[in-house]
Amino acid sequence: MDADLTAIVLAGGLSRRLGRNKALERVGGELLIDRVLSRVGEVADETVLVVANMEQAAALPLPSDVRVVTDAYPDSGSLGGIYTGLHAANSAWGLVVACDMPFLNVALLRRLMALRPGFDVVVPELDGRPEPTHALYGKACLEHIRPRLEAGRFKIAGFFKDVRVRSVSESEVAELDPDRLSFFNVNTQADLDRGEALAAEERWV
Repeated sequence: MDADLTAIVLAGGLSRRLGRNKALERVGGELLIDRVLSRVGEVADETVLVVANMEQAAALPLPSDVRVVTDAYPDSGSLGGIYTGLHAANSAWGLVVACDMPFLNVALLRRLMALRPGFDVVVPELDGRPEPTHALYGKACLEHIRPRLEAGRFKIAGFFKDVRVRSVSESEVAELDPDRLSFFNVNTQADLDRGEALAAEERWV
């Protein structure tokens, strides 16, 4: 566990495609939120859950040590959630994940953590695109994110040019997660069905 790392779990989405709170859906017999919190809890000393409003958090069965914060910039998407969680973090670094990622790979998270020295962001890149909601951000990012939020520019990777970014290649990811299950997320009933099938195979461990 890293005393200088806060896990930031983004749970402020509206689950429009699924039509219900996906954090409360079950995969492999566990609530999605429980699966995510248990895995990030293995690597981070502190966990912050970012929600749109406290009513969202009230619906979740959260451990007492999870700190809940509401979006500092409402309706600003994941970039706003990253800013909010990183600003609230007591650590110099935030590990950002979404609440709907049931197969987070702890070994891969630790590999990303090991790549932090000399950088402000550590982010996997798959199929030529970054995976910014499965990434590490240093506090130095805050001053670059804030003006973009205030200008209504919500693309996460938009500020990457202003900071030191360590992109983690597909081949590096494949060493620990060849099936890319860490990045699987639930948006639809079909995703839930696939998640159940994957959980039954136990291929994510």
